[in-house]
Parts: sequence; structure tokens; C-alpha cells
Amino acid sequence: MLIHKIDTYPLLYRIPRPYGDANGLKKFRSTYLIRITTKSGLTGWGECSGWLPSLKAEFEQAVIPFLLGKDARERNSIIAALTKQKHDRPAAAVSMALTEIVANHAKLSAWELWGGAVRRSLPVYASFQSYSETTDWMNQSLRDIEGAVLQGFTNLKIKVGGKALNDDIRHVRAIQERYGKHVRIALDANGSYDAAAACNWNSLLKQYDNWLWFEEPIPLHAWDQYAHCRHKLQIPIAGGENIATPAIFHHAISQQALDIVQPDPLHLGGIDSYRDVLKLARPAAIRVSPHTFDGALARWYAILAHACLPPWSKMNTDEAIEPIEWDVMDNPFAELAPIRVHQGVVDIPDGTGIGLAIDEEMLSHYRWDGSRYW
Repeated sequence: MLIHKIDTYPLLYRIPRPYGDANGLKKFRSTYLIRITTKSGLTGWGECSGWLPSLKAEFEQAVIPFLLGKDARERNSIIAALTKQKHDRPAAAVSMALTEIVANHAKLSAWELWGGAVRRSLPVYASFQSYSETTDWMNQSLRDIEGAVLQGFTNLKIKVGGKALNDDIRHVRAIQERYGKHVRIALDANGSYDAAAACNWNSLLKQYDNWLWFEEPIPLHAWDQYAHCRHKLQIPIAGGENIATPAIFHHAISQQALDIVQPDPLHLGGIDSYRDVLKLARPAAIRVSPHTFDGALARWYAILAHACLPPWSKMNTDEAIEPIEWDVMDNPFAELAPIRVHQGVVDIPDGTGIGLAIDEEMLSHYRWDGSRYW
């Protein structure tokens, strides 16, 4: 199982009608896929995210020369070496690809390799970027939400923090009045407030009982303020998408800062580190809802890992397992892997490896040619 070849696929899509969150408008979407092939012909796919020129140089100058000739079964030592050399983003992709190779070699699915699925279907939530360039951004957001509700989504995540507080509250109230009887809603501020400003949302939060969580109301690592918000706000507090190690998640959990942790497979330097966070959360009675906005393949690995996760609650309902983020914005890369949502639920297929094939025509069509992003 010696690594013989690594193919790389930097992909870029320029968004014709930019959308965004409190961090600003997005003018493009990008991702970076790799395919590792062994001498025996086994293959595995992985994905990472970041600035494409940097990733391209990192793979060509350091990661690929290091990987060639290595035994794919030694993925723990391989990933440890990559992360020690600060190749954390590439390590995420390599970890996924090596996991699939080992599963294919064993003729097992990834979820069988990880001990077996507790469930074969999982809920997802429609993740929106609520802001746009137009002055009519609220109505555009409502139209986007209507499309997702018509597709059967019953869990939604709405962006806040990028406009004046009164405008954001007016926007969320309009969503509640139109769809609140049919959906549950998460709010995501992308770390826009301090604790005092975040608590100003309480007047609206108290009026409804269909909230999922409030995501990153304040900047990351301000765990004392997160703990304050947990006590003051009438909603569960979530966060952690940019946390890079399980140790930091452990610290946040020990500080009682979060009700829900949100690891991202692209940011943790390996799918095994991602699964370590899942194992941290359950014994601590903390819920887990993965952040998976930036990559269809990474989202699929998170879904497969979530299928192996025991329920957080003894309730015999859909709420016993947390929903997973599903990007519903204009993003063709969501179609790279043929995953389908039916009434807000994704089914786990049979088959070896990750159980699906990458659309290689899309890889050719959206391949970044080295030109400017916009």
C-alpha cells in the first residue's frame, strides 16, 4: 500500500451575485481536492480549504515529495509529521484520502472502519449567507429561505451581526412570523458582538421556543464571556468552527463555555482529530453539530463520523442526534459528491470507502487556472 501518485485539484467558482455574513460578502468559493493512489491501484479522496496559491505551493514543494513512497496504512505517523511541520490544512485532505484507502483495502465502508453506524440517516440544516449587495437584502433572504423550506428543510441557520442590531432583529422576526411554525432556527453572529451586545438579543429570544442555538455570538477563545452568555441568553450557545486542536475544545468544554461544539473536519488537521472531538463531547454531555460549510467532501466525512456517534439524549426522536450543516447557497462544489437531501435528511449508503464517487467532469470544469480570483 505504498503511495505512488498524488493528483491535486484546485477549484474556483466566481459568484455572480455575491452573498455573505458578518465577515463580509463572498465573491468566490474555492476548494482543494486531492486523490492519492497506491502502487496496487487503491485510491482515496481528500479535501482541504484555504488560499489556493498557498495550497498549491505547499503540496508541490513539501507535501507530495514527503508522501511519495510512504505506506498508506501508517496514516497516524504521516499526519503527525505533516502537522508538526505546520501543514495542517493539507493534513486534513491527506487524512481523509488515507482513511478511504485503508477502508477500500479492507473492503469496508469508512463507517464500518470506525466501528459501525448507530444510524443510517441523519438530519441536516439549511445554512444561509443572509446578506447581499442589494438594499433589498431582507427580501432576498426570505426568498432563499422559502426555497429551502419548499425542499423540505425544517432546520435553518440565519446570519446576524453584519447589520445594525435592529435590522437583524427585524429580519429574524420576519422569518419567525413567516416560517416559525414549521422550522427550528439557529443564529450565527460569526463572533460579531461582545457579551453585553449579544445579550440584547434576549428580548426576541424570549418570544419564541423554536431556537436551535446561537453560534459564535462573541469572538473565539473569550471563554469567560461565552460562559456568561450561556447563563444570560435564552438559547443554547454554540461555537468552535475555527478551533484547530482537540485540546482547545477540551479547554472550552472544561470552562463550561459551550452547549454545542462545532468542529470542522477541514480545520483540525485530520479526520481522526475531528473524531477525537466527538469522543470528547459525548462523555462531557456536550452536543456536537459539525461546521461543514466549506467543502462537500469534508461534509460527507463529517456525516459518516456522525453516523457512528451515539445519541446525546435518550429521547426517541429526530432530536436525539444533532443536525449537520448543509450549504444551500450558490455553490457548484456542493454537487461534487452525489449526496441528496430528502425532507431535511441524508441517508448513509452501503459500499466500500466513502460510498460515493467524485464528479471528475466538475473537477475539470472548475479547475483554477492560476488567474485572479475576481
